[in-house]
Amino acid sequence: MNCPKELKYTTNHEWVKIEGNRATVGITDFAQGQLGDVVFIEVPAVGTKVTAGKGFAVVESVKAVSDIYAPVNGVVVEANDELTDAPETVNQDAFGKGWIAVIEMSDDHSGEELMDSVAYAKIAEEGGH
Repeated sequence: MNCPKELKYTTNHEWVKIEGNRATVGITDFAQGQLGDVVFIEVPAVGTKVTAGKGFAVVESVKAVSDIYAPVNGVVVEANDELTDAPETVNQDAFGKGWIAVIEMSDDHSGEELMDSVAYAKIAEEGGH
């Protein structure tokens, strides 16, 4: 299982790359593997206010429809609209071109509760939660 060390993770299988006050968000390699072939992604609109732990996007696969949860509080400043036409990108490059959105964090403490790659790998190896 791929778990890049430079990223942070949630128990809901989102990855987060924090740069300054911006957080790029996607679903993990583990999550896309569990979902199977992704057939549709509803990305959030730019300007959407998000709350950590609340759904802000939707991914649909051949197996299930799942919410993607915001890992931090803030406002969506970029959305990966390319996923609308090519949702399979999440399966092919979950940690690269498969990113979902960029959130401008609204407080300095956003992201402190996120896990490192070692902690996340343990959760994923135990079956997900």
